[in-house]
Amino acid sequence: MADLTLKNKNALITGASGAIGGSIAKKLSILGANIIFTGTNKKKIDDLKKKLGPNSLGLTADLSKDEEIDNLYNEAIKRFKSIDILVNNAGINRDALSIRMTKEQWNEVININLSANFKLSQLVIKSMIKQKWGRIIGISSIIGLGGNIGQTNYAASKAGMIALHKSLALEFASRGITVNCIAPGFIESPMTEALSDEQKESMLKKIPVGNIGKPEDIANCVAFLTDEKASFITGSTININGGMLMV
Repeated sequence: MADLTLKNKNALITGASGAIGGSIAKKLSILGANIIFTGTNKKKIDDLKKKLGPNSLGLTADLSKDEEIDNLYNEAIKRFKSIDILVNNAGINRDALSIRMTKEQWNEVININLSANFKLSQLVIKSMIKQKWGRIIGISSIIGLGGNIGQTNYAASKAGMIALHKSLALEFASRGITVNCIAPGFIESPMTEALSDEQKESMLKKIPVGNIGKPEDIANCVAFLTDEKASFITGSTININGGMLMV
């Protein structure tokens, strides 16, 4: 991707205070994009802002609230005038066996992982239609494809995310807007680092390539999907899981 440049492109990335979101923000910034990014951890947002420099805007936002989604969009447009790339990455989990899962646990995950993606995409697409160009990339999960015990809410939200992005792809392909998903498997993060050696060994046995993925693996794929060379790819879900699930 040596010839890939995102100069003069504006990219909005949600959930950038996490390992994957932060890596995506850094990658697109290196390629020349202006970066608008969100998260819930102010310290991490401030730290990332220092790394990305003056051509970035970092905002804390609770995407379960409509008014904060509207404010995020308005602040992005106020600063950079348009949004060319949207990466729907923000996500949470509230795990419990389905028989014990509360309505609050279900609704909180669906609201952040699915509903917020729809609402933000709906706003951003208006800007993309005017410029007849856009890239929307959703970060789903291997769990959205294969399910998982204790994660009915998370699995439903990530599967719904794939269906949402496929539908958007169909609706806006003729407007120069491509919409795709990436479904990561196990990726290095503070959560995986906290696992015991026994848990890590058990996890690795399920991954044919024999290692856990890196956040950069996801960021590199996002970067590719923003390129003109990927303009014929839309409505797709790219699995990055080391062969753990092949569909």
